[in-house]
Amino acid sequence: MRIIGIDPGTGILGFGVIEVDKNKAQLVDAGVIRTPSHEDDAKRLEIIYDELTDIIASTKPVAMSVEKLFFSQNVTTAMTVSQARGIVLLAGRQAGLAIYEYTPLQIKQALTGYGRADKKQIQEMVKTILGLKTVPKPDDCADALAAAITHSMTMR
Repeated sequence: MRIIGIDPGTGILGFGVIEVDKNKAQLVDAGVIRTPSHEDDAKRLEIIYDELTDIIASTKPVAMSVEKLFFSQNVTTAMTVSQARGIVLLAGRQAGLAIYEYTPLQIKQALTGYGRADKKQIQEMVKTILGLKTVPKPDDCADALAAAITHSMTMR
C-alpha cells in the first residue's frame, strides 16, 4: 500500500510518500512545498494545490494521512494552516484517496509508544523505521513521514 503523509502548513508543507509491504515501510519520495511569504493567501494556496496534485499524480498513493491541527495560542497561524489543510483534503479527495487524520499525540504514540515524545525522538524513529542513513530534513518532511508511518501501523 502506498501512503502519502502530510504535515500541513502555508509557508512550508511537508509531504512524505511510503510504500508498505508485509509490515516493512520504504521511502518513495519526501520533501516540502514552499510558498513565498510575500504572496497573498490565495496564491499560496494555489501553489500548494498545484504542487500537491502533481506529487499525488506522480507517486500514486492510495491513502493520505494528515496531521490534525493542535494550536493553543496563535489563532492567526491556526487559521492559515487550516486553509492549507483544507486544500490538502480537497486535493486528496479529488484524487480519490482514502483520507485519514491523526493528532500529534496519536503520531507520537504510534512511533515511540510515548505520547509526550519530543521531535528528535520522532525524527530518529522515522529514520530507523524507513532504514534511512540520516534524519529527513526539514522537520516538516520528517513530520509528514511520521504521519504516513502512523497510518501504516494503524492499518495492521
